[in-house]
Amino acid sequence: MSVIEKCESSQVFVKDHHTHCIDTCRPVTMCGEVRVPEDHLDVCRTCNGTGHNCGIAEGSIAGPGIDGADFVFYVSAMQTERCHKGLTVAYAAHCQQEAALDRPIAGHANLCPGSISTKPQELETLLSTVKHEILHALGFSVSLYAFYRDENGEPRTPRRSDTGKPPLNEKLQTHQWSENTIKTVVRPRWQVHGGYVERTMQMIVTPRVRAEVQAHFNCPELEGAELEDQGEDGTALTHWEKRVFENEAMTGTHTQNPVYSRITLALMEDTGWYSANYSMAQELGWGKNLGCNFAMKSCKEWISTKSSPLSGKSIHPFCNKVKQDPLQTECTDDRSSVALCNLVKHTQPLPKKYQNFDSIPHVLSGEEQYYGGSVSLADFCPYIQEFTWRARNIVVRGSHCLYEENNPHPDKNFALEKYGPHSRCFDHTNDMWEERTCKQARQWQHWGSGCYLYKCEAGRLHIMVGNYTYTCYHAGQEIIIRIMQNGWLHKGALICPPCRDICQAEFKARDEWCKPGDEHPPSIYYHKDYLHCASADSFSLSISTLIIAILSFVVR
Repeated sequence: MSVIEKCESSQVFVKDHHTHCIDTCRPVTMCGEVRVPEDHLDVCRTCNGTGHNCGIAEGSIAGPGIDGADFVFYVSAMQTERCHKGLTVAYAAHCQQEAALDRPIAGHANLCPGSISTKPQELETLLSTVKHEILHALGFSVSLYAFYRDENGEPRTPRRSDTGKPPLNEKLQTHQWSENTIKTVVRPRWQVHGGYVERTMQMIVTPRVRAEVQAHFNCPELEGAELEDQGEDGTALTHWEKRVFENEAMTGTHTQNPVYSRITLALMEDTGWYSANYSMAQELGWGKNLGCNFAMKSCKEWISTKSSPLSGKSIHPFCNKVKQDPLQTECTDDRSSVALCNLVKHTQPLPKKYQNFDSIPHVLSGEEQYYGGSVSLADFCPYIQEFTWRARNIVVRGSHCLYEENNPHPDKNFALEKYGPHSRCFDHTNDMWEERTCKQARQWQHWGSGCYLYKCEAGRLHIMVGNYTYTCYHAGQEIIIRIMQNGWLHKGALICPPCRDICQAEFKARDEWCKPGDEHPPSIYYHKDYLHCASADSFSLSISTLIIAILSFVVR
């Protein structure tokens, strides 16, 4: 394959499936920030200003092209002007489509060096970002929706007879897609603080995408997959809606544990250009089987309904605990990470359609309009989110349990956490963890959950803290920790989750199962260390803390 030379003018003629420039081609052809090598270029084809005298420009010679390629992807790492917009970490687009079926055959991505972390625990996110940009160039793009084709290879969007292309949308400066690709959906009663507003959204309604989102949310009425309606150029309409798809990797900002789900693979297949291997899809837990009330209504309505006295159900994955000092952490629903509710107070009242509370615990009545999630693309809906610990604005570590790099420094590991591939997040009780000697006590100001090694044996969940193993006999059981380490007595407590939450899949693979959770643990079963102090020892108390930052960066 070869890359077509770019034209000086934005107007071109198409003759015999070839693009012809008016009078001349550009001396240099760029694909994004990358100069296309001469060897990759086709000949320069031109016509005069009236579309006549068309042919190969004098002296133009085609390069050998790229042998055996279906798509060529040019990658750069330059701190461009676009990198300075918002929190942009990368951006991408296609550069050329083939004539017969409009499939992209050349594309580019630029990674912004100033936004890229080289820390080992950030590698998975960086790799996900590169995949994200590749998918934009391959088809998940506002500039390509109008070119999608059906299962018979026919255009989903009708073509103009004079150009053979879809009509142009002057406002968006792109080709206009048809309603059988993206449909405008109106929700007339979108619940917000104090009442209802009308909400208009754009949804991908292609057959495979519609089937996948209906199955994922367990909502047969769902029209399709909602697209992002916020953000700057390159974010709106070119990503999944963050409120609905949170950690799906093709949302407009990576906040935690990005995954490429069946829904994104379905979109790529619905372009008409690719076949998807669904066995490679990653599990999207967000919104799974939560029904039409989650997928089709506001987070305000979800939170209000679930938190009512008659319901008594969890409002997860949303939350209503204001982020403040001292911070009390939680676990993500899959227990893969220590997390925080990202509900914060904003400096200005939020727009009416993003006001998601009539009341918030410990917030004065009348101030609710200032409170919302810290991720604007999620419609300011607050939810449980991973974070990073920072000291003097430098990232110390992350909160994902599976990465050993996130282990606390031994001198600051008050709760005796252990991060690694066999660790999960477990809740603490409401009391702060502390370290004690006979002369001093130190409290960790942020508490609530931590990462610990675990194992599933003999029908039970076992949590390992320090060098000791603690067996969970029933959900909600409190395990008191008293362990002497490095001259300090560590004091705290963990809460056992249901065995099935952690061990069910592992037991099932071994043809085992969790035992009934109705037994009481032996009263003297667990290890406990004690301090032995003289009465004359003097005593002091100190409190330790680190700044915690919520993770968020924009991918375009």
